[in-house]
Amino acid sequence: MTTPASPWAQEHRLAGLRRFAFAITVLNLLGHTVLGFEQSWAQPLVALATTYGLELVLEMVGAKAGRRRPRYAGGAKGLFDFLLSAHITGLAVSMLIYANERLWPICFAAAVAIGSKAVFRVAHGETSRHFFNPSNLGISVTLILFPWIGLAPPYHFTENVVGAWDWLLPAVIVASGTFINARFTKRLPLIAGWLLGFVLQAVVRSVLQGTPVAAAWMPVTGLAFLLYTFYMITDPATTPSDPRAQVIFGASVAAAYGVLVAVHVVFGLFFALAWVCLLRGIGIWVRALLGMRSRAAASEAVRAVAE
Repeated sequence: MTTPASPWAQEHRLAGLRRFAFAITVLNLLGHTVLGFEQSWAQPLVALATTYGLELVLEMVGAKAGRRRPRYAGGAKGLFDFLLSAHITGLAVSMLIYANERLWPICFAAAVAIGSKAVFRVAHGETSRHFFNPSNLGISVTLILFPWIGLAPPYHFTENVVGAWDWLLPAVIVASGTFINARFTKRLPLIAGWLLGFVLQAVVRSVLQGTPVAAAWMPVTGLAFLLYTFYMITDPATTPSDPRAQVIFGASVAAAYGVLVAVHVVFGLFFALAWVCLLRGIGIWVRALLGMRSRAAASEAVRAVAE
């Protein structure tokens, strides 16, 4: 459970979410009309219907159980801001999963993503927070349970891009992602830790396994890697706020990725982030449990002295 955010922090969070939502919406529109996305238009629409609907239902149930005002209350603006996270999750899932023309795997991944926010929570301050990156977990669980489903091929992000746009499009992604993470999410240390760790894991794999360093670094050149770096791994709700902890988090994801690739596990980027989020959640839970026991022991000692 987290202490309520200050108005400044809340406003910056919303500003960041609005820009994330705008960026991923533009990317999906361009992807389906210009860039070469191979999924059907029905898939993002189904994903959004799933994430919107489940987010609203879970909030309605939670508000009723907690006897509080639903967070989507407050007119059109309140509903819009409440659904920003679901909007980002739905588009990310539909953009990154490739299930041929099937719609139900997209619905499943979107439902797991949103449902994880209600199921996997840890105490933090006076409230609670989810610790899995929603879209990453939804994608990861779907890939594990349904091996015939894969990720969207990297080339489809730039399949129809030629000429100067081969450089301009990645530059736009990097510039916009850097701005959002510097101005709003404050996650540049995490990005630095992730990129440095990615470089180092490639060197380690080269030394231990003979993998050509250039080949191990090759994913960095893809647009999918840039989207993962600037728009997925930096989720402020499921990553540390302290700069040093951010560096450790990013480096840990890189280390986990290196291990998974070394043992020939595919889709390592997504599984690595899921594992690190899980370990971080367990760590937060253990600290909270130890803190509760420490406070209980202190209270007991005070009562013993008083008697």
